[in-house]
Amino acid sequence: MNYKKLLSIASCMFLFACSSPEKKVETTPDTFEITAGVNISHWLSQVYGFSDRATFFTKADVQLIDSLGFDHIRIPIDEKEMWNEDGTPISEAFSYLTHAIEWCLEYNIRVIVDLHIIRSFYFNAGNEGGENTLFSDPKEQEHFYSLWQELSDTLKRFPTHMVAYELLNEAVAENPEDWNTLVAHGVAVIREQEPTRIIFIGSNNWQIAATFPALRVPENDTNLVLSMHNYDPILFTHYKANWTEFSDFDDSVSYPGIIISEETYEKNKNKYPGFRGFEDGKNAYGPETFETIFKPALEKAQELGLPLYCGEFGALPYVKREHRLQYYRDIVSVFKKHSIAYTAWDYKGLFGIRGWDSETNTNTYLDTELAEIVVGVK
Repeated sequence: MNYKKLLSIASCMFLFACSSPEKKVETTPDTFEITAGVNISHWLSQVYGFSDRATFFTKADVQLIDSLGFDHIRIPIDEKEMWNEDGTPISEAFSYLTHAIEWCLEYNIRVIVDLHIIRSFYFNAGNEGGENTLFSDPKEQEHFYSLWQELSDTLKRFPTHMVAYELLNEAVAENPEDWNTLVAHGVAVIREQEPTRIIFIGSNNWQIAATFPALRVPENDTNLVLSMHNYDPILFTHYKANWTEFSDFDDSVSYPGIIISEETYEKNKNKYPGFRGFEDGKNAYGPETFETIFKPALEKAQELGLPLYCGEFGALPYVKREHRLQYYRDIVSVFKKHSIAYTAWDYKGLFGIRGWDSETNTNTYLDTELAEIVVGVK
């Protein structure tokens, strides 16, 4: 497959479009066609008291997203935000989700519904002293399938060219075959009712490109998309992130080129046992580096004849602004070179293009320059 061309799968009506730099891609009526999007984080997932659900994401936000040139959104949802502990659906939450999809249909914005966190699995549990039981407990696996049965029951009324699903965010199984098995059964559950729904599937271990060789997906299903995430170089993209093991690191970082100086490396290399970010920080980063990082995922997509997509990437605003914007320019240029559709993390959040005051529940800044770079018009 030539990744410098528009990727298309006629049988499942799915296209990844390589947009011109002048304007948003005009989608054809019967294809799930996407290029540049944003994640609607902290609304139905990882809320943490951050957002007032009724005002945080509204039809006006969809209108703004459309006006900025984005053609899709990814909506992460968490089990605890959508279902009570007894398994009954939270009707208000499902109402917000379906209303959001309806707003998007009005503005021709595609939607990826991403099952982000469930009670038996959280992608950062291992880093935060928690425990995942999804891959070891058959009852939890059956429960996972039942969640998708309910989601499919609710969302199947929406057109397949406008709404897609992501099976699970950032799987982390000790054995990648455990994830592959879950993928096979999960896809089969959805296929019972929706044989042509687009389903996004990531690799084991946080969907990083390096683990794609171990990924297996159901054969002869052309309605699948391979989904990777990338936050390299982590010392730069997550600089001063308070949820990381290196949150107290405050020496200078830089991009493009070498992320940290040799002096900074020597000073910090033994402070964070098991963390490889400082080793990686001695390397030079730029577009060529991203091409190398993405190579295993690109090769897997080519082998399977399926499109490749990046569902998360981004850098926090605590680094120098000119360095941050260059990071976005470079990674977006590589996505476009290889016709990889992508969704930035995030819309309103710490990484966001739109500011939000959680005390007053009001919007603050709008970073139009960043939005233009992410879309690919600047």
